[in-house]
Amino acid sequence: MNPAHRQEETEKLMQNLDYSRNIEIRVDTAYLPEQSEPEAHRFVFSYRISITNNNAESVQLLSRRWRITDGNEHVQEVEGEGVVGEKPVIEPGHTYEYTSGTVLATEVGSMQGHYHMVTADNQGFDAQIPPFTLAQPNALH
Repeated sequence: MNPAHRQEETEKLMQNLDYSRNIEIRVDTAYLPEQSEPEAHRFVFSYRISITNNNAESVQLLSRRWRITDGNEHVQEVEGEGVVGEKPVIEPGHTYEYTSGTVLATEVGSMQGHYHMVTADNQGFDAQIPPFTLAQPNALH
């Protein structure tokens, strides 16, 4: 790879990193006892995601990738288009929120992943979803 091309690739990666850093992702979780069956190793959780765009231009969420790990270290990879049937465009300074859920075989687990997004000028980047814990109340001390 010639030096000019390497420089161009490095600048592109840094710009993608800048976009990703300007996406703020917050997560609130809840255990759903009315849908869970602990004796059958079925623990149901909901999670509410808030995605805030702190960039100077709009971004669109195109796809998601999740890594879900239960308390037995069983890992499930989930990926797909959009979120809850949508591919939202998030304007600068605005927040998009949605609620979804997952089922674990244990009372404790974790999730992490990323959203693949594009800017208004079609520049793609991944916004990292920091790891978060899913836990039945009183399961963690």
